Order: sequence, then structure tokens, then C-alpha cells
Amino acid sequence: MKNISTKLINSGKDEALKTINTINPPLHRASTVLFDSYADMLKANKGEFEGVEYGTCGMAAQKAFEAAMVELEGAHGCKTFQSGIAAIAMVLMAYTKQGDHILICDNVYGPTRHFCDGFLSKYGVEAEYLPSDAGAGVAEYIRENTTLLFMESPGSNTLEIQDVPAITEICREKGVVSVIDNTWATPLYFNPFEHGVDVSIQSCTKYITGHSDILLGSVSTNEQSWAAFAKCCGLFEVFAAQEDCYQALRGLRTLKVRLKAHEEAALEIAKWLEGHEMVESVIHPALESHPQHDLWKRYFKGSSGLFAFTLKNKYEDIDHSPFVDNLELFGLGYSWGGYKSLITGGKFRRTNHFGYEGKTIFRLNIGLEDVEDLKADLAQGLDRLK
Repeated sequence: MKNISTKLINSGKDEALKTINTINPPLHRASTVLFDSYADMLKANKGEFEGVEYGTCGMAAQKAFEAAMVELEGAHGCKTFQSGIAAIAMVLMAYTKQGDHILICDNVYGPTRHFCDGFLSKYGVEAEYLPSDAGAGVAEYIRENTTLLFMESPGSNTLEIQDVPAITEICREKGVVSVIDNTWATPLYFNPFEHGVDVSIQSCTKYITGHSDILLGSVSTNEQSWAAFAKCCGLFEVFAAQEDCYQALRGLRTLKVRLKAHEEAALEIAKWLEGHEMVESVIHPALESHPQHDLWKRYFKGSSGLFAFTLKNKYEDIDHSPFVDNLELFGLGYSWGGYKSLITGGKFRRTNHFGYEGKTIFRLNIGLEDVEDLKADLAQGLDRLK
């Protein structure tokens, strides 16, 4: 007969280990993972154990989500991270070393640029910025010590598109790792591995989770690029919260339905804005007016709910607060991809010339509200600038 302290510690453990056949994966909250045998522990000590040896290896929900992303993208392997920028930073560290030169498209997510300039530069990695609409011309920028080329197509603020297949072909010839932040299109509307990309990044915070309540990132790679990336992740003991992976996996199940609704609503509002008397340009890749529309038609299977617009010059150098602050349905906040419509505004600087220099760019995340209500909200807001 065991004493009460021992019973308190050990009671119920057999029932806890029983397998229950549910649709969704179990949620484990664990740091320690128990080995079945001493032999397995000895394998783990030598790095030869193939199972899960510690909580940072990832539990069932994380493994399930990563496996789903591998299948969705046609990748070799996938790892999840606690945010999109955490995923981006791990990629940039995994494929670089002191003395390397990397190429970054000019329209990347701001924190990507900040990481290159504020962190990698301290360790002797030089980042050079390419034109946002780069294509085969990237060959002129590649040096003997160039190891990585980072794309974001379309960019999440100014929405330029790169000619990804042309760039990846050159990268393969030169032995340069090609990377893309594919968050705008998701794997549903653009599959990077079908176009020769080595490493695909998703900010799962956006469309994959879809409800503005999760911070999560993922990185998928082809077989050639996996070993170096997995090794770096192992050194940092990278993992993601199991509850967040569970929610991301649930988000995947409805991604096709949600993304189609975002796409249709955004296109209707973008076309409406093109005809608005106060609007100078609407920046949406699926519109014929977009500078890289032909690339979008050639390579993409759809468009998402994020686009931008600028106002005519007479409405440029004024206070835009009466417009933005009086919107009732558009929240004023960062991020996108969720069910709630959002707006941001500001001017952007680029290393290279780009088409909207000096212009205030209003970016819209079109959510799942009624389209006519959203149009009416934008109309009444814009009227306040007259």
C-alpha cells in the first residue's frame, strides 16, 4: 500500500496515457517527456533518438500543424515559431555567417529590414536592398559571398510583385538560398515550391489563424535546405505554444472558405475606390492598373483581402485624421488577415526609387463584414476631407 504523498503524485497516470480517438489533436502541456527505456535516453544523449525527448521538440498540436503545412505546401519540413518575425529571424540566421552578403527586396515587412540592419549587421552580415519589382536583373547584384535572397511578393504595404521564377532560377545557378515571405497569398494562391523557392515563410498570425488572437509563424523548406535550418532551430530549441498551434490547425480547416470571402470583398471595394473622385490610385495586384498585374495573372491563383490606395494631390498634404478617426467599421491597428476590417496609413521610405514616394498610403485589410456597409463607411470618412 502506497502512502498518501505517493498517491497524490502518481494516481491517474495510466488513464492519462490512454489514446482517445478524437478529430482534433490532444493539447499537451509538458516540459518533461518520459522515455520508455534507459536505452532510449542513451540515444537521446547522443542525439540519435527519433522521438520527442523534451517539450521544446514540440507536442502533438505543433507536430500536427507542421505536418499539415508540409502537405499543403509540398515542402520537405516545417517548423513553427512564436511570431512571424521570429520565423524570419531564424531563417536569416540559419543561412548566413560572418562575412556574407544577402539581398533583400526593398518592400519587405519593416521588422525584417530592422533585423537585417540592427542585428545581422553587428555580426558581419551585409544586407543590400533590391528594387521591389525585381526579376532576372538580380543577377547583377549577386557577389561571390552572396548566400541568400529574400523576397516578399507582394509586399504587405506597397504590394509590388517580384518575378519569383526568374529570381529562383538565377539563385539555383549561383548557389544562393531563395526565401519568400508568402503571407499575402498563402499557399492556396501561390505555392513557392512550385516556382523554385527554397524556403517559404508564413506569418500564421494573419490568414491562417484568421481571428487576430494568435501570434505564430512558420517556415517550410525543400529537402536541400532543411538540414541547415533544422540544425539552427535545434540550437535555439525553437518551439511554439501548443494552444496557438491548435488554433492555427483549426484555422487551416476554414482557410479556403475565408480567403475566398476576403478576396471577393476586397476586389469589389478596390474597384469601387478606383472610381472614387478623391482617389488617385488603388494598389491591388488583381487590378489591371497594378504595375505587375501580368505577373500576378501568370503566377497567382487568387488574391487576398489586403490592398492599399492613395489620394489625389489636393488631399495629400492635409490632416487625414477626420477620415481615419471617424471610420466606424475599420479598426485602426497593425496586422491583417483577420475577420475584422482594419486600416493603416503613412508614408514609406525605400532604398530604391518606388512608385509612391512622398505619398500617404492607406492600407486596408478587408474583413468579413458586409461589403456595402464597408463602402458606406469609407465614403462617409472620405467626405470629411472635403
